[in-house]
Amino acid sequence: MPPDDTTTANNINNINNNSNNSNRNNITNNDDMSKIPTADGIPIPQILAGGPEPAEDPNDVKKPEVAKDLTKDSPSRFSLKISAGFWRSLQCVGMSLHFLANPRPPNPAFTRSIKSTISNKKGNILLHFYTPKKYKEGIKSGKKYPAVINFHGGGFTLGNATDDARFARFVLNTCDALFVSVDYRLAPDFPFPIAVDDGADAILYLIHNAGEFGVDPHRLATSGFSAGGNIAITSTMRLTSHLKTLPSTVPPHNIRAIATWYPITDYTLSRAERRASAIRPDQTLPPTLTTLFDAAYLFPSDLDLSNPFLSPSKATDELLKESIPSDVIFYTCEWDMLLKEGEEFAKRLGQEPVNKNVKYKMIPGVPHGWDKSPDPIKPAAHSEELYGECTRMLKEIFMRD
Repeated sequence: MPPDDTTTANNINNINNNSNNSNRNNITNNDDMSKIPTADGIPIPQILAGGPEPAEDPNDVKKPEVAKDLTKDSPSRFSLKISAGFWRSLQCVGMSLHFLANPRPPNPAFTRSIKSTISNKKGNILLHFYTPKKYKEGIKSGKKYPAVINFHGGGFTLGNATDDARFARFVLNTCDALFVSVDYRLAPDFPFPIAVDDGADAILYLIHNAGEFGVDPHRLATSGFSAGGNIAITSTMRLTSHLKTLPSTVPPHNIRAIATWYPITDYTLSRAERRASAIRPDQTLPPTLTTLFDAAYLFPSDLDLSNPFLSPSKATDELLKESIPSDVIFYTCEWDMLLKEGEEFAKRLGQEPVNKNVKYKMIPGVPHGWDKSPDPIKPAAHSEELYGECTRMLKEIFMRD
């Protein structure tokens, strides 16, 4: 692992190493990446990207407070469903290409459908289990494995639990751990807070059934990308809150770490404000998609955008200290509109009074979701190197007494 450069916050270690400049050149010299923006595996030709976002009135400094402040001109829920279906079909094509590049990612060994218990809207959640080598033999011999519970990206509206299979390969091989990827229910049919509730339910299920799967409940972690990076954080907070309401004792467990990749953390920022602060606005997610994501997920119209299970950066210090695991691995992308809020939240987590052990890296010269590029020839530039770096840190955390 590259040497750390400790920042002013004692518990925040910057894992950007001295080779950042060369890495920046290596990544940005890939012309194909900058010619056609991609989002969660979807190649987005300019004709589909939509026009520029309407400029905000500089005299209107009022921050968005409720959902309607961000989605006041959104189409009907029915129209959102049609639009989501269209983009899901495009993503299916993009991810099919993404999976073609060698080395090929693994397939789930098995799945398990579980019933939701936390959400007010009952339903089923499908868990995809990826298992390490000699897993069956290990189970027979009584071996206990760490487990990483993962959440895919897609603006809470698109995506599938198999999208992060390339990352799963590194978890299996480096950590010798189970990788449990969650098909949480998607907006617009299932808006906030259902995805977060489903995430907490998945963790709770694994805690209750650790023995069946050969999982060590004291060596758990969450991971996620984009919207899933948000759930990797907020699901631990939601679980902590939920456990306080249960009359019975939950089996002893320890969620040791969160590995979050380019998450959205603050919905009290408008998309236009985020885009204006981006280093490369032309490489941010297009308004066509971000409008769909926000309108689909942020419902009903009076939804409080500062809800900590929606915007974890708005959580109290007490809630973060109580519910966030002791170790946080946090990645952002230089060209992402979510860069600034991610940096600020990572810094806060590592400072007093929250005081978590934060490993933070800004990945230079890449847009949001760069690692899901629909390139059938080779994995996205430096994605495998960074997956390896992340999972080596997870392995070290799992190996602690």
